[in-house]
Amino acid sequence: MTPKIETAPLPQTDVEGIPDLVAGLRSAFESGTTRPLDWRREQLQALGKLVEDNGEELVAAMQADLRKPTLEAWAADLVATVGEVKLALKSLRRWTRPVKVATPLSQQPARARIVREPLGVVLIISPWNYPVQLLLSPLVGAIAAGNCAMLKPSEITAHTSAALAKLVPKYLDNDCIALVEGGVDETSALLAERFDHIFYTGNGRVARVVMEAAAKHLTPVTLELGGKSPCIVDAGVDLEQTARRILWGKFLNAGQTCVAPDYVLAHSAVEPELLEAMKRVLSEFYGDDPRANPDFGRIPNQRHQRRVASLVKDGEVVVGGESDEGDCYVSPTILRNVSPEAPSMQEEIFGPVLPVLTVDSVDEAISFVNGRDKPLALYVFTKDRTTEEAVVSRTSSGGVCVNAVFWHIANPELPFGGVGPSGTGAYHGRSSFETFSHRKSVVTKGTRFDPKMAYPPYGKLMTKLIKRLV
Repeated sequence: MTPKIETAPLPQTDVEGIPDLVAGLRSAFESGTTRPLDWRREQLQALGKLVEDNGEELVAAMQADLRKPTLEAWAADLVATVGEVKLALKSLRRWTRPVKVATPLSQQPARARIVREPLGVVLIISPWNYPVQLLLSPLVGAIAAGNCAMLKPSEITAHTSAALAKLVPKYLDNDCIALVEGGVDETSALLAERFDHIFYTGNGRVARVVMEAAAKHLTPVTLELGGKSPCIVDAGVDLEQTARRILWGKFLNAGQTCVAPDYVLAHSAVEPELLEAMKRVLSEFYGDDPRANPDFGRIPNQRHQRRVASLVKDGEVVVGGESDEGDCYVSPTILRNVSPEAPSMQEEIFGPVLPVLTVDSVDEAISFVNGRDKPLALYVFTKDRTTEEAVVSRTSSGGVCVNAVFWHIANPELPFGGVGPSGTGAYHGRSSFETFSHRKSVVTKGTRFDPKMAYPPYGKLMTKLIKRLV
């Protein structure tokens, strides 16, 4: 008998105290505490230690919230976060070094350079699906850039929120990094404050609320959203391998990943065989009873479970289709003969249901994708380089993987972010540092040469020289 997901009380922070918390961070930033590289290194090292010392506790919290498989919790939340910390520590001096740029002859003598400076006090709001990584990974960039940070974990994963609320003040500088727990009231109170940057990961509906609040203070935002990430399957591919790679990405974290394949556009010539391969692969992954398999997680609450379970009726069930509201369970489900107008094709599924639609050509698949909002990720499986280039060049998405899923977000040298409705801005690796930095232009003029003809009253010679610059 598998354990039920535990219900934790709603985490809360005193709303009345939030303005004072933000004011304290502002005071700490203005004191200059966060600017030295030594402080940044110390905090990055402490953040890495927080995760390394408390890995078992954090995994247990995520399992209480989501029944998250142990390997997935370690790999996606903890290892990924520590990897970001290590890269930032290794690269900090290089990232923060001023960059010299050329100075036009007309401005000589002078030196020009770009200096990275911290933005100030930033707000990071994270979701529940990867509750450790999606809070602490952006924090790496904020610290590396020299900012103070306010953290807001999701109240939906209450056990993880409580664990982070206990650990963050234990390991990190309390004057410069604070954490607020809670739901709508606490988030609204935070958004009423002035920040120098807001980093939000979640859905488009809440993102609009964040942008509206940010606009009142002209606060820049980074929005890591989602959308319906398509997966195009061309004819001629290895269907067993293709099925394995798609389904691993789709059902990781029970389908609750912003870059999970949201639907498949399969070439009509291979659709029947692809579906058969998917049935075999699902059996290999989770056996005959995925509900009893420790490698398949759960949905965080009954409200989300009901929404996902309702999508099963949108097509013919190829495999799966079972659900249990009390256990927050929806089985890994594959659908066929799904209408493009069905509810499952109108908004991000964010759960273990995968519609498979057919197309007669790659051109048709491209047109289908381009007729909808720009996705966060796009996947194409093909052996044809012409097809690969057509999909990459004729579609717009946050990122693309060819013959794979997810791997573009695992490379810290690549910026991760969306485009249009799937997000604004990017992070990971150096991109995180840049997101939380201002590129300040600095010019230093020499003092030995200062001809009076450059100042009023302007003579004919100066006018003549200026005209020659056109």
